[in-house]
Amino acid sequence: MADDLLQAADTPTYDASSIKVLKGMEAVRMRPGMYIGGTDERALHHMAAEILDNSMDEAVAGHATRIEVELNADYSITIRDNGRGIPIDPHPEDPSKSALEMIFTELHAGGKFNGDAYETSGGLHGVGATVVNALTDSLVVQVAKNKELHEIRFSRGVPLGPLTMIGAAPNRRGTTVTFHPDKEIFGSHRFKPARLLKMAKSKAYLFSGVEIRWKCHVDEADVPSEAVFHFPGGLADYLSETLVKSTTYAETPFAGVVDFKEKFGTPGKVEWAINWTPSRDGFIQSYCNTVPTPEGGTHEAGFWAAILKGIRAYGELVSNKKASQINRDDLITGGCALVSCFIREPEFVGQTKDRLATVEAQRLVENSVRDHFDNWLASDTKSAGAILDFLVLRAEERLRRRQEKETARKSATKKLRLPGKLTDCSSKSREGTELFIVEGDSAGGSAKGARNRETQALLPLKGKILNVLGAASNKLSSNAEIRDLCEALGVGLGTKFNVDDLRYDKIIIMTDADVDGAHIASLLMTFFFTQMRPMIDAGHLYLACPPLYRLTQGAKRIYVPDDAAKDAAMDKGLGGKGKIDVQRFKGLGEMDAKDLKETTMDPDTRTLIRVTIDEDEPGETGDLVERLMGKKPELRFQYIQENAKFVEELDV
Repeated sequence: MADDLLQAADTPTYDASSIKVLKGMEAVRMRPGMYIGGTDERALHHMAAEILDNSMDEAVAGHATRIEVELNADYSITIRDNGRGIPIDPHPEDPSKSALEMIFTELHAGGKFNGDAYETSGGLHGVGATVVNALTDSLVVQVAKNKELHEIRFSRGVPLGPLTMIGAAPNRRGTTVTFHPDKEIFGSHRFKPARLLKMAKSKAYLFSGVEIRWKCHVDEADVPSEAVFHFPGGLADYLSETLVKSTTYAETPFAGVVDFKEKFGTPGKVEWAINWTPSRDGFIQSYCNTVPTPEGGTHEAGFWAAILKGIRAYGELVSNKKASQINRDDLITGGCALVSCFIREPEFVGQTKDRLATVEAQRLVENSVRDHFDNWLASDTKSAGAILDFLVLRAEERLRRRQEKETARKSATKKLRLPGKLTDCSSKSREGTELFIVEGDSAGGSAKGARNRETQALLPLKGKILNVLGAASNKLSSNAEIRDLCEALGVGLGTKFNVDDLRYDKIIIMTDADVDGAHIASLLMTFFFTQMRPMIDAGHLYLACPPLYRLTQGAKRIYVPDDAAKDAAMDKGLGGKGKIDVQRFKGLGEMDAKDLKETTMDPDTRTLIRVTIDEDEPGETGDLVERLMGKKPELRFQYIQENAKFVEELDV
């Protein structure tokens, strides 16, 4: 009893006063990653996209014909449109504030929730303008409306005064937003003129009814100080410009626009353009309501389904039996595609809208594109025949490589049947297979019992592999761990790497959830980035997410990934009886097979992080890898100095 009282006295009080409520701007500034995906350069430019998307919504709705994007000398940005102008009258819920002030200071305040003001729009959550305001040290909004010019100023989300009429505007209308990112949030990151120029230009392609004017007061090579973008041909113009130096199988791309209201009675439309070329790797760039969706989604799935069904049907029509072997991977090889859809109330994955999740979009896009593709193939038999022959060759090459892999898998298993080396899976096909790269034999032992023998293979590595940056090529080829890894994957290094030779569908780095594990994962990612970059581009590289702690209270047991989750679970309790026992895993080898399977390896219950490279700025990724992993310690020291203040938790 005395011990219980003593323990209670030593335990910090956990009551209502322990619960911290983060209000609006405070929440955004404390956790910006929840709203814009981080505090890096990509997140910084996402803020410009949020404001630009608001102006694009005005244009798509038919209320604006011109948008101006201006990068100022102090690296602030101004975005101006000639639309209706943000409402400036008092808001019914709080007459002391204008609707404009509410939009820029209240999360989930906007004109896109009921669908009356905008039939389709890119901004749906009502947080974009508020988040931008919260993460800037200066933001100025001017609205020209009813022949008057109104202005309100903010700093870090807080109004510096009320909305004020500052003069007459007899020949002007629309909204102008000028903001400067807060260095307390973004550190030394600044807007890149080339990246903003590309963003502005792509918006003009996505909506042929808008003219976008570009101005830049920052000197950068190959970036004009002024430019005007207007493309009546839309995505067809965009694709033709992209492939201007490439040989294509069709003289003109397969392109078109379908209005959903005319065809299906629902608001929205889809526009597309695609051609095939032997001159470069294929790609697809997709958009929803002018917002880029780099991770694709349902509109992409519908588009490829229409193209696949159409080319197979054409093959059957011309009695080419091999056309039935063509799959989506063959279409994407050499297929350069652009897809842009406009739908009402789209559902995205996350605030940054990287992936479209609206189920209905797949049906709308597929049914719209399919009819037009059938007619296009029938009307241009020369292009259709060239494309079909190319795709059949790709399918035959894919099937041949798969046959070789089935043989190679058996031989590689024999070659690497060594203590602590490759434990292969039994599947004869690459599709659905996974190679887990684990650190040490103990982790490999647990993983053997946890794996699915048919589809999951294991390759334990001893300690930390060679840092390949700056290493001589002969040192790479003679390194035992790298040699075994290449042999297990079935590929060569550098220019000898061919993504089609990969023996597994997913390559999963599974290291301990501690600093050493993170270092090993960083070394492996550096290796893959420098020596097997196409593997990352094709989406084959992943990181496993093992737990760091196991918490047990009576019969209740949970796993948590980090200290924050552990502390939250400790405060809340597990629902069991008695004291909570905490075990911190020194390595995956300490987990039994059942728990390792449930938390880290079973596709139904695990979490994987796909390793990607920023498509807009691939050079930035290379520079960052060189700074952090290269031979110059002064670059690492500089990076630490620039970013140390953003560290919230330090594991030492």
